[in-house]
Amino acid sequence: MWALPILAAVILHEVAHGLVAYRLGDPTAARHGRLTLNPLPHIDPIGTVLLPLMLVLSSAPFLFGYARPVPVNFANLRNPKRDMILVAAAGPLTNLLLAVLSAALFKALLQADISPEGLFAGTVLKPLALMARNAVYINVGLAVFNLLPILPLDGGRVLAGLLPRAQAAAFARLEPFGLLIVVVLIATNVLDSVINPVIGLFIHALLS
Repeated sequence: MWALPILAAVILHEVAHGLVAYRLGDPTAARHGRLTLNPLPHIDPIGTVLLPLMLVLSSAPFLFGYARPVPVNFANLRNPKRDMILVAAAGPLTNLLLAVLSAALFKALLQADISPEGLFAGTVLKPLALMARNAVYINVGLAVFNLLPILPLDGGRVLAGLLPRAQAAAFARLEPFGLLIVVVLIATNVLDSVINPVIGLFIHALLS
């Protein structure tokens, strides 16, 4: 019920980055075999498997993980500063589109008045409805999280592309500390207070 929507959300998020970069002049992701729906090339052994597993086994109060970032050579882009924004925004926008489509599917299945008594309804339609609902939560959460203006998140890339050159260079120097900043924000529940209201607004709008 959760694994398939998570895989779809993460894979399509990464493929969107690579596909937009390819269309804008950078074939790096294509050369590395990352424009694929096969989940294996997108799995990071540490971020996708080891880190979440360690947090679960240690009963950590938060869960954090990530997929392998799609390689992008911004120097290959036709207009690097502008195109960096488009490449970065492609992932979260894809997740928002998936959330909208999943919400539409969920509502359509609800209107079909699924009865668990029927074999087809109980084994196919009801699980499909649950996965569609879960996909809304996952994709909205992934989109909002990735739009945080912290490098190396997508929102940080967008902000770096919007800033003047000198400010963008100064901002880029914070990237080595980005993941540590994110982990601290999650562990201290600061991140929840920032993004949960935004996620709640999207969920309410899509599922109400």
